Amino acid sequence: MTDPIEPSTSTSAPNPNPSLTTLLHPRREPFEHGLLPIHKLIFADPLLALTPLKVKFASSSTPRVDSAALAEALQISSDHASLVLDTLASVLHSESDPIVTSRSCDVGSVGAHLHDLILFLYIQSYKKLLPRPHKDSAAMADVWPSMSAFDGCLSALSPLQLVRCNTRRFIPSQADEEVHQLSYLQKHLANILSLLSESLEGEGEESMVLTMEGFEHLGFLIQFGEKGSDEVPLSQAAPFFANSDPDMPAVPVPSSQVLDWLLQNIASSLEHVTEKNLAKENGPPSDSDQDVAMADASPSSVKPSPSVRSCFIEGVSKSSYVKKASDLKNSSVKILTAAVSECQTPAAIT
Repeated sequence: MTDPIEPSTSTSAPNPNPSLTTLLHPRREPFEHGLLPIHKLIFADPLLALTPLKVKFASSSTPRVDSAALAEALQISSDHASLVLDTLASVLHSESDPIVTSRSCDVGSVGAHLHDLILFLYIQSYKKLLPRPHKDSAAMADVWPSMSAFDGCLSALSPLQLVRCNTRRFIPSQADEEVHQLSYLQKHLANILSLLSESLEGEGEESMVLTMEGFEHLGFLIQFGEKGSDEVPLSQAAPFFANSDPDMPAVPVPSSQVLDWLLQNIASSLEHVTEKNLAKENGPPSDSDQDVAMADASPSSVKPSPSVRSCFIEGVSKSSYVKKASDLKNSSVKILTAAVSECQTPAAIT
């Protein structure tokens, strides 16, 4: 019989004003690429739906859930269960996790860690930020992507229909998306921590604690610092887990303490992003914000411009003009759910 887990008695005060290099950011990958149009995964109450799943698999001998067990638990097809695990592997924050390092044909048998799977399933109910309304939003024919099954997001007009319009102002900016994602986390964080927490002997919120391992799985949804530059390990950013001895597991922390600290960081990050966005909107427009004027709606009028630094393909229709890949002068292509206004260099999409 193991001794019960004792919560930490640390009195480290949360930092209400984190420095700019350690601001909390949502990870864009799960919110932008990890949403699946599978209706059975969209829960009206994620906490209520996922708690039995957590209880069921937490009592098993392994913390990993394979595709067969997932299909049975959620009453979905084996193909859908495999899709869930494949998508989770593609957006996971840990590059060393077995589901990431295994061969694609082995992902179903390797399975996902229960905590990562729960977080992934929880955000399937996240709704993307809708484009701003357009006066001609009824003209939707032949546009891809069209209606999103999971967020009800409708594409705008076809590229040729809106070629003379400044459509960028109808599309949420990256800052808008980040504010929307932070607000979602702010609203659902208590439920998310509840699903990651363990219960001590006793009742009530004070009996729920979060281990360092459970806390690190939050890295699936959030990060401190900008990715690829000054990103801070999640456990080292938290005052209650920082500088923990790697040879001795850190003492679990009351979930309420973790919640208060994260909510303060989210509030600070929201304030920072909002102020930065307002400053950008009120300041002079930068070159990257300028829409490229197009003289004619005819596909033959679309010509490459060496001054264009980035290429946006904002919607693909049957009438879209496509050239070979070598005509694309940039290193990446971004496909958005509205009409072309900035992309002068059409590219082949493979």
